[in-house]
Amino acid sequence: MKRGDPVPYESKLKDPFADAFFQAVLQLKNLEECYRFFEDVCTIKEVQSISQRLAVASMLKEGKTYTEIEKITGASTATISRVNKCLQYGADGYQLILKRMAEKDESSM
Repeated sequence: MKRGDPVPYESKLKDPFADAFFQAVLQLKNLEECYRFFEDVCTIKEVQSISQRLAVASMLKEGKTYTEIEKITGASTATISRVNKCLQYGADGYQLILKRMAEKDESSM
């Protein structure tokens, strides 16, 4: 590995079932397909919780306070803290997707 190359990532979740699930997610082509798939795979509460955590991550990156985030999203301070910990010390999944979403927003302007 050369200096500056991305560090290989080995997930703690990796197994054949997770691989198949993530390969299925990668087959989704648009928002409607995502809604259809996730409404079948997850409970409404699970989708709402995942969505809320992404919103919290975005707001933390914007520099919003826990109080502001709690008021806007309804997330508990424990959830906000957990998301913040992932942003700081996690697998960089939030960082990756937030960067890509920002790049997409910039390119659509």
